[in-house]
Amino acid sequence: MLQARGILGPMKKSKASSTAAPLSKHRTSSLSPYGSGAASGPSIAVAIMAAGKGTRLKSQIPKVLHEVGGLPLLEHVIRAAVRIAPAKDVYVIIGHEADRVRAAVDHTRVNFVLQAEQRGTGHALMSARAALAGYDHVIVLSGDAPLITQKTVGRLRNFHLEEQAVMTLLSAELDNPTGYGRVLRKTARSAEVLAVVEEKASSPAQKKIREINSGFYVFAVKELYANIGKLSTANAHGEYYLTDMAAVLRKARQRVVAFKTANAAEVLGGNTRAELANIDEQMRLAKCRQLMADGVTVFYPATCVIDSDVAVAPDTVIEPYVQLLGSTRIGAACRIRSYTVIRDSEIGDGVIVRPGCMIDESRVAAGAVLGPYSHLRPGSEIGEGAHVGNFVETKKIKLGKGSKANHLTYLGDAEIGAGVNIGAGTITCNYDGVNKHKTVIEDSVFIGSDSTLVAPVRIGKGAYVGAASCITDDVPADALAVGRARQIVKDGWAGKKRAERKHKAGETVSVAYPATPDDLKYERH
Repeated sequence: MLQARGILGPMKKSKASSTAAPLSKHRTSSLSPYGSGAASGPSIAVAIMAAGKGTRLKSQIPKVLHEVGGLPLLEHVIRAAVRIAPAKDVYVIIGHEADRVRAAVDHTRVNFVLQAEQRGTGHALMSARAALAGYDHVIVLSGDAPLITQKTVGRLRNFHLEEQAVMTLLSAELDNPTGYGRVLRKTARSAEVLAVVEEKASSPAQKKIREINSGFYVFAVKELYANIGKLSTANAHGEYYLTDMAAVLRKARQRVVAFKTANAAEVLGGNTRAELANIDEQMRLAKCRQLMADGVTVFYPATCVIDSDVAVAPDTVIEPYVQLLGSTRIGAACRIRSYTVIRDSEIGDGVIVRPGCMIDESRVAAGAVLGPYSHLRPGSEIGEGAHVGNFVETKKIKLGKGSKANHLTYLGDAEIGAGVNIGAGTITCNYDGVNKHKTVIEDSVFIGSDSTLVAPVRIGKGAYVGAASCITDDVPADALAVGRARQIVKDGWAGKKRAERKHKAGETVSVAYPATPDDLKYERH
């Protein structure tokens, strides 16, 4: 089953990066920027294997949707693929929880091929036969190996074309190759591969080989499908293994070669929770190193959680234990202090974010000061030079230039002008149990502490609201609004109540204020 998707739009082409030797059936004079689509070059597709369950993760979540660096494993691989080939030439082979996997990465605009029954990696490419039939070559990537880079995939592709190979596998040399299939080369210096021997089938001598098969390949499509039917399920799992294609093609007298990557970490997959944690750590440390190289100060990088898509401008300081998540953008010369979490938000230049702030899907303009312990919920827009302080929560508001809400306040569904002072304990009552309503506070308004603004309500420009007021009606510009009960003082009331309580408890009572006839009856000695 194939669902075709179009390319996002026209893509510019650049000069060819390398020249390949002529192939037996495809004349290649140059490579396109994507490695395919050039008028005189071979057509190349990318197939990403993403059908597996990932049993060792012991999870209800499909393996390729587990996240590292803030993105699903599969999306990292797709991003590397679409830098090599246009999205219209990338095919993700899905199987386990196919609809869920498709929905998670559908925004990438790649194609999907359904492997309805998961019977191994060889069977995955059998399922993609119809989709790939029109291509000259196919690059095969693993959807659970997110560290793979465009550079390495490009070199693998070029090596395959230059060697005029039918199958090229990406290999790596590990200090501890236990558990991996070993690559048996024709000779130590030869590019040609005789076979890939799995760990369990390896002889003692073969187990000493440190070059392993990574599970990344390039195949000549015609020769692949002419021979893929020769794969056998005579193994412990009863599956078709793509690694066996090396021996199958050698037997058919086809050229099989290996290209060794210089960075073995790129080929590591996330098969266990521990491996996922290791990959995530590598990605995040790499992100911190990239930011520091670009002029950002990151104190104690090992404690910071910074997602792959986050951007930070130079001269910003990120303190320990900060989380910058999603598509967050941080301007220049900011200070993001410890224990702050910012997700999918935009922070302008020169902003100070004090410790413990939570900022989610919000925008903060230049020079603003937040926190400590402010909570900006989605839809909050904080103006230039504004202050949002201790234990202030905002949601779907606009706070104008230079306005301040410094203490213990909730502001929701509100439009607040410039130069406004919001006193401690103020609440905009935006919800009536059924609908949300808006509060408008115009420029230069002063809201006294502990005020309650019951929406919908408008406070006019320059108006004052007295402390502890409950405002239910609009307030005109430059007016004073006080909405609270009149104060009543009853002399001696508290003392009388204390005396009553003691009398009821059977205690001796002494009245220390001017007595009334009722009070005197309690005078007992």
